[in-house]
Amino acid sequence: MGRDSIRLEAIQKLCFHYDLTVRQLLKYVCIARKAKGSTGQVLLQLLEMRLDNILFRLGMASTIPAARQLVKHRRILVNGHIVDIPSYRCKPRDIIAAKDERKSRALTQISLDSSPHEELPNLLTLQPFQYKRLVHQIIDSKCVGLKINEMLVVEYYSRQTLTSDLNQEFAKISSL
Repeated sequence: MGRDSIRLEAIQKLCFHYDLTVRQLLKYVCIARKAKGSTGQVLLQLLEMRLDNILFRLGMASTIPAARQLVKHRRILVNGHIVDIPSYRCKPRDIIAAKDERKSRALTQISLDSSPHEELPNLLTLQPFQYKRLVHQIIDSKCVGLKINEMLVVEYYSRQTLTSDLNQEFAKISSL
């Protein structure tokens, strides 16, 4: 396999795991590139702190698509306010709760009951009878547990952006 195919495979794995389109992933790569720190680690932190992913990690939804649906149907509160954007970026000390309706709580309770009782990352706290969860801090990329080399994704997009930038510059020069 060539280098580009290995990079593309890493992109596909990341998109599949987080239920993202390639365009959404590119936006996250651009944000991560502008942030301080290792671009790959920042990229994983951005993806892990999405509301749909946090709901999945907490066990409030059985899958990320199910978490997206909970959010889209306005069944989730963040700090007491309805959030209907699955890509909402959670911050430390955010309190995530099911809406105070019987159906919302029943849906999250079914997921909590049926989810395997794995240990939560110590960055997240579950308060079962209050239907509230707390995000303590930004999730570290070591806690993710993905077998993906995120640097392959960053390398691929940096090469693609560089190539498109060069093509745009060449087009400007040739039009003169």
